[in-house]
Formats: sequence, C-alpha cells, structure tokens
Amino acid sequence: MQYKSVKGFTGWGQLGFLFAFLGLGFILAGGAELLFMQKIIPPGAKMTDSKAMMDAMCAPENTNTVRTIQVISSFLLLFIPAFLWSWVSNGRSFFWLGFNKYINVQQLLLAILIIFTANIAATPLEDLSKAITAHFPALDATAKKMEEDYMRIALALTNLHGWGDYIVGLLIMAFLPAMFEEMFFRGVLQNFLTKWLRKPYVAITLSSIIFSLVHASIWLFLSRFVLGFALGLMFYQTRNIWLNILAHFFNNAVTLSALFFSDKKPEAKDLDKLDPHLPWGYGLAGAGVLIGMFVFLHRYSERNKARINAKENLLIAEADPFRSFADAENQPGGDQ
Repeated sequence: MQYKSVKGFTGWGQLGFLFAFLGLGFILAGGAELLFMQKIIPPGAKMTDSKAMMDAMCAPENTNTVRTIQVISSFLLLFIPAFLWSWVSNGRSFFWLGFNKYINVQQLLLAILIIFTANIAATPLEDLSKAITAHFPALDATAKKMEEDYMRIALALTNLHGWGDYIVGLLIMAFLPAMFEEMFFRGVLQNFLTKWLRKPYVAITLSSIIFSLVHASIWLFLSRFVLGFALGLMFYQTRNIWLNILAHFFNNAVTLSALFFSDKKPEAKDLDKLDPHLPWGYGLAGAGVLIGMFVFLHRYSERNKARINAKENLLIAEADPFRSFADAENQPGGDQ
C-alpha cells in the first residue's frame, strides 16, 4: 500500500511541500539577514564584498546584532518550514514532530552519554579529512578558509561578558539552534523519509549527510555526519525529539561553556585548541561503547515507543475512521 500522510498526501506530495516551504524559508531568512546586515556594514561597502561582510560580523560592537541574525535565520529556515510541513501533512499537533511526554530518566542519561561518546568516536575523523584534503591543494585551501571564517564568527559570537551574557548565550546559541535543527532534520526529514522509504537506516544516513552539509565544513564533514547519525539513531529508537534536543543542546553548551570559562582573552581563544585531538584507538573504543549504549537505549525505550505508536494510531483513526489498523505498518502510525 502506498504511504500517505495523516491528511492523505503521498510521499511525493509531501516532498513537494517540503521543498516549497524550504524555499519560503530561504527567502524569509535571506530577507531578514539583508535587513540586519545593512545596519552593520561600513558606509560605502557593498553587500557583495565578502571581506567587508566578514569584518562587520566579527566586530565586537555588532555581536548582539549577529546573534540576532543567527537566531532569526535558523528560526525562519528550519522551524517555519518544519512546522508548516507538519501542519499541512499531518495536522497542527507538535506530536507529529516527535514532541511527546513518553520519556524516562534512563533515556535522558543515555542521551547525554551517547552524544558525549559520539564526539569521542568522531574526533579522529577530522584528522583523516585533513590528511585526505592535503593531497588536493585547491580543496585544502578552501577547507582552511572555511574553518578560519567559521572560527572568526564563532569566537565573536561567544565573546561573553559575565554570567548574564552566558545565560543568554546558552539560550540563543545552544538551546534554540539545537531545537530548530532537531525539529527539521530528525522530526521532519528523517521521520518523513523513514515512513516513505520504509528503510530507517537509509533515512538516517540521508538526513545525516544533509545535516553535515548544511554546517558547511569540509574538514568536519565526517565528524558531523557521525554526530548526526548518532542523533538520528537516537530518534529512531525513542521517537521522542526532546531527547535529541537535550543531547544536541548539551553538545553545544559544552563548547560554549569551554569558551566562557577559558582564562584566555577573547581575542586569544582558539576553538581548535579547545577541541581534543584523540588518536584512533580512542575513536574506535568510543565507537564500541556507543554501540553498547544504543543497545541499552533500545531496551529502555521499548515501552515508551509502543505507547507513542499506539497514540499515533489512535490519532490517525480519529482523523480517518475508515483507515484500518490492519494497515498500520504501511501508514504513518506503523512501527518504525
């Protein structure tokens, strides 16, 4: 039986909606960025001048404006398309994006441990990426330039003065990006592909590739793919987006906190030095531990996942009383 959403749209139809809402998000985010950037670029500078734009974004006096740009852009580019797509395809309830109350303490603890261990497993891949790009001078130069630009902006945004800035930073640079990204990449993209393709690991892989590509880093592409895959597997096993948001927030908050509590001067901070460079032995050990953690996560999630499936089937039946529960495996309420 062909997969259809709660409101009866086919997979291709839902994909069309997703592209349309993403296009809308790009337009809105681009317009918002243009409005804000016009206020901070030097007089006479053009919006096409990449150096002037970068200098303006990294200037200390523009930090709050750039933080605002980051939050508004991610809201318009990720949250709005995710919400609109879910609303059109399934209904207004945030349940369809993975927001539900079925969660336990064991899952919460494992979510934090998993993202921590995933970082250990992923860290050596950065050195592998650098070793590969070193054989391609043009690609290596591009990768280096991308990392330098990212570090300049990241250091400017994380130049926190006092506890007030730190608390605000946790909200707008750690929590909100985590929530918006998880809603879109796991709550919408992975969830949709899992139900449409009926191949969960293909869906997790595809959404993780796109997740890593969006972060625009050549050297960190493989590392971010591993983190994205871990988050994707977490959502597949638990079907609760709150766990993903918690893990993602923890990951962001650790970096932000490391910068805040560093005793270096802001201009002397180096993100590369704050990130540990681990040998392959640690990475492989981390991967082994990670597999074990997912075994436990699956065990502690079975009951909650069954409750989520039951509620989803109930909501589908309420939306379409003539849809048979016998076809649940072929419908959005089927066990993933």
